[in-house]
Amino acid sequence: MSADEIKALVFDIGSCSMRAGYAGEDAPQVDIPTTIGVIADRKDGRTPNGDQSKYYIDASTLNEPKENVEAYSPFKDGMIEDWDGFQAILDYTYKMIIKSKPRLYPTVMSEVAWNAQDKREKLMELMFEHYEVPAFYLGKGPSFVAFANGRTTGLVLDSGSKYTAAVPVRDGYVLQKGIVKSPLAGDFITQQCRHYFKERNIDIIPPYMIASQESVREGEPAIWEQIAPLPQVTQSWHNYMCDGVIQDFKASVLQISKTKFHEKVAAKEPDVHYQFPNGYNCKFGTECLQIPEGLFDPSNVKGLSDNNMLSLTDVVIQSIELCDAGIKKALYSSVLVTGGNSLIEGYTERLRKDLFSKVAQEMNLKVFSKKPPVERKNNVWFGGSTFAALASFPQLCISKQEYEEGGRQCLAKKCP
Repeated sequence: MSADEIKALVFDIGSCSMRAGYAGEDAPQVDIPTTIGVIADRKDGRTPNGDQSKYYIDASTLNEPKENVEAYSPFKDGMIEDWDGFQAILDYTYKMIIKSKPRLYPTVMSEVAWNAQDKREKLMELMFEHYEVPAFYLGKGPSFVAFANGRTTGLVLDSGSKYTAAVPVRDGYVLQKGIVKSPLAGDFITQQCRHYFKERNIDIIPPYMIASQESVREGEPAIWEQIAPLPQVTQSWHNYMCDGVIQDFKASVLQISKTKFHEKVAAKEPDVHYQFPNGYNCKFGTECLQIPEGLFDPSNVKGLSDNNMLSLTDVVIQSIELCDAGIKKALYSSVLVTGGNSLIEGYTERLRKDLFSKVAQEMNLKVFSKKPPVERKNNVWFGGSTFAALASFPQLCISKQEYEEGGRQCLAKKCP
């Protein structure tokens, strides 16, 4: 196989998970959490016996209870904060999943639209100097989303775990002045679930604690036995495992109301039955719609300090209105919904309905979201994969020779 025939490896690196696989394939080869475990004995990165601190990557090892293992994310605001942790994720991916040397494959990576220049340069240096990749391309996630949807211009609404961001893209390039971010995202909904469970006295017991559980009638207290002995786990790791339970609850129970939430209207919707890992089970009614309502109507959310926070509908509108008048219609006619938090049932339909009520008819509003949902979650990866499979890709990416000759300037020139 010639150098031109070698498939590139595509990495979509998010705050919650990372997807990686070969360009041109139907799906990424791997989807692992970017939350990782690290032994907490020493803050200098070494264990008491002097060996390098061990990282626990992927659910197979991270979800096993161990003493003194902290769970954390190497990312902050979508950007790499802990480079050792990030490198541990890459090392694991290459060694355990790809099972090949990094130097054999050109590499494409996604980044948040607001990534800092020094972090971009450090990532390029890491890939060329440490992993010795033959070629590298760093692309904005929203640009890849547009590409995955067969467009070069559009407004990308990416709702993930840490944030929801509206990012305008024109001719494949992000318009920085139009970026609007909001904390109304997956973690916000998780916190709303926690508040609700506390009010209802529902205990969140993650599976790692449960030795056995008995069937009980709906609404009756759970009858379960705890595994003994249990390692003395850290609070951060325990919280991470509890979040996994809440994540399943969110996917199984929550849905977005078709219109602004009204309890009398919501009461007419059918209840949803759900069983927790410890066996407790009950029906959920209006709360199925009320818990996620804050995404589209944050004014009545309990415990929200900023009652003037923009709804996700207004985030889209504000982003487009920050752009030049000549492109606004093109953006309104191509609103692209992506991200794991957008998989809540009814999300796209509510966004479309609310936007239609606020946007002038002559703007020709159109809202698109990939179906099935897994494609929406993998939108960035699909876009990067399609991009890397182009015949012109070898000319678009930064080659090893170009990096050695041009250094940092290559990034600004080829990956603006």
